[in-house]
Amino acid sequence: MSVFSKAGSGLAILAASALVLSGCAAAEETEEAVTSTEEAVVGDLTLKIGTALPQTGNLAFLGPPEEAGVALAIKDINEAAAGITVEVEWGDSGDTDNKAYETEIPRLLNAGVSAILGAASSGTSLQFIDQVIAADVIQFSPANTSAAFTTYEDNGLYWRTAPSDVLQGEVLGNWLAEDGHQNIAMLVLNDSYGTGLAQFTTEAFEAAGGSVLAAPTYNTGDTNFTSQINEVLAVDPDAIVLITFEEAKTIIPELLSQYPSDQIYMVDGNLANFSEDFAAGTMTGAKGTLPGLDTNAIGDFTVRMNDNWVAEGNADLAGVFAYGAESYDAVVLLALAALAAGATDGPTVAGKLQEVSGGTGGGEKCTSFAECAAIINAGGVADYDGVSGPITFNEVGDPTEASIGKYIYLEDNTYEPYAG
Repeated sequence: MSVFSKAGSGLAILAASALVLSGCAAAEETEEAVTSTEEAVVGDLTLKIGTALPQTGNLAFLGPPEEAGVALAIKDINEAAAGITVEVEWGDSGDTDNKAYETEIPRLLNAGVSAILGAASSGTSLQFIDQVIAADVIQFSPANTSAAFTTYEDNGLYWRTAPSDVLQGEVLGNWLAEDGHQNIAMLVLNDSYGTGLAQFTTEAFEAAGGSVLAAPTYNTGDTNFTSQINEVLAVDPDAIVLITFEEAKTIIPELLSQYPSDQIYMVDGNLANFSEDFAAGTMTGAKGTLPGLDTNAIGDFTVRMNDNWVAEGNADLAGVFAYGAESYDAVVLLALAALAAGATDGPTVAGKLQEVSGGTGGGEKCTSFAECAAIINAGGVADYDGVSGPITFNEVGDPTEASIGKYIYLEDNTYEPYAG
């Protein structure tokens, strides 16, 4: 598969399909007539969704931007007054250690939702996907990247706006080689996300001529990582890749007391703002990958998302926007699919998701809910290109086009798009 780097943007753009993821009369209407038509269709459909995003657990830092993306999408959809209203029941996925999903998923299902947004963690999603599918409810994740979902038996009810880790692994493995590294080590979370991303990174790096000398794992809930740190340091690697979640906050101080920060590579599970966690300069020069368009490319959206989130009484997102765009797009796609189907039950909505993403139907391109809804309400087929990218679902609910952002840490332990 080819990887194209956009000069100066810190983006690697990949085509997942290469991996086999693979009227005039209306214009003459008066403004008054248009308004009355809109009023006639407003509220015809009510789509109730639930969220199972990480308010607690080892991905809790991703919860606020994901929930902020959901909140902004609901605001935009409902303000468009295009024939559908979205309601939300907020919930917590937790992680596989605290198991918040064990009570939250039944609560959301009992609330009568047609779709559940989440989880962020692939390993956590796998804990409740069968329960959601059995209830004929859509599970739609903005952040699951495990390749396991591509072939999962889901009755057409599992969808995601995040690309498979096959893509992130290829970008990261090639980046390590491009930076001149020949012998690396990894410290890996032992779940479907961690081991999968480690596998795809290894395959890409080895194909470029490199070697992975050590890749010790740990389990969710572990708090001591000294043995794994000692194992990766013992092989004297050129670079170390941390494929972890929030455990990075414990790993990094111990590791970087013995290893240079500019030889560390992070991933989406731990690419966080560490400005309040570590002393200035701790992370300087560390790099990392994150699926989605980089923050320079969607700056207007992140400002609007953050402003809306704060206006609703929440804390400022503090520069962490990971998977906010994917969460926004997931809600917009669900609403467009419901509008196109004229129904809100899970299986019927799922039956229209590929169409409204442009995967089938030869629809008309549009880039906002309001624009796409107008096409649908006029009897046409909409092809939504989202904030996170074109999306374009294949038949198993995977996006067939994706961007992987590259980032570098600054002196204050925050990160910015990498322009090298």
